[in-house]
Amino acid sequence: MQRYIDKFINYLKVEKNASRHTITNYSIDLKFFGMFLGENDISGVDHLVLRRFLAELRSKNYSKRTIARKLASLRSFFRFLYREGYMKTNPITAIQTPKLDKKLPVFLDVNNVIKLIQSPTDDGVAGLRDRAILETLYSAGIRVSELVGLDINDIDFISGVIKVLGKGSRQRVVPIGEPALAAIRKYIGKLNEWRAKNKDAVFLNKSGRRLTDRSIRRIINKYIRICGIAEHISPHSLRHSFATHLLDRGADLRSVQELLGHMNLSTTQIYTHVTMERLKSVYDKAHPRA
Repeated sequence: MQRYIDKFINYLKVEKNASRHTITNYSIDLKFFGMFLGENDISGVDHLVLRRFLAELRSKNYSKRTIARKLASLRSFFRFLYREGYMKTNPITAIQTPKLDKKLPVFLDVNNVIKLIQSPTDDGVAGLRDRAILETLYSAGIRVSELVGLDINDIDFISGVIKVLGKGSRQRVVPIGEPALAAIRKYIGKLNEWRAKNKDAVFLNKSGRRLTDRSIRRIINKYIRICGIAEHISPHSLRHSFATHLLDRGADLRSVQELLGHMNLSTTQIYTHVTMERLKSVYDKAHPRA
């Protein structure tokens, strides 16, 4: 099993140019399936084996979303093995993906976003960096992983755009507002107080090294607690807020899709459900015969 996993992961890296996050998830899911198979050979896997695997996942109370993700990993894996001639048939074609409940993204209203962005009050390098992080995430609507990868040369202060590397190593250029650019300038202006070991990265830790995804999330969660915002929000909620606020103010869906870097318009359409839910709420409260 491990030999085939290695071949598949190498295919993802070399041919598909998949992101580090995607490769990690596939590796975890496939190793989990390998543990289920034990000493049994991959060639003996058929739809009955896969059904037993799904039954075991359900018996361990995995959520529908987790099961669907593991199944998606197996679909790609077996499609690769069949196409490359390592298997005579593709056993997973007979397995249906469980239907998922639509989960609406959690977002903040404009007032809470401003409250969160303004919460770093320290004028030291760390405080200015944290303000710049929050401003950038909301202004450009980028993912935490994209923020981490930002280099100084990726920011065009004159044109007001930044270059980011998204999922699948796809590059895109997105606009960024003047308040975010001003926050970045202010932070970079004081950065010489830290001995930067990474001269290219924008966002550094106190050791002068590029911040990690986990560090960014820890920083944002710290200010979420400071603000005392009641909603169950995450760092990704700033991206959700960015998209929802744009649509609320008349932006068209296709433009928001481009800004978010979504491959499919269907991924972006989830935000129209959010705005429609809000419209319904306003209607129910305001209309005398709702």
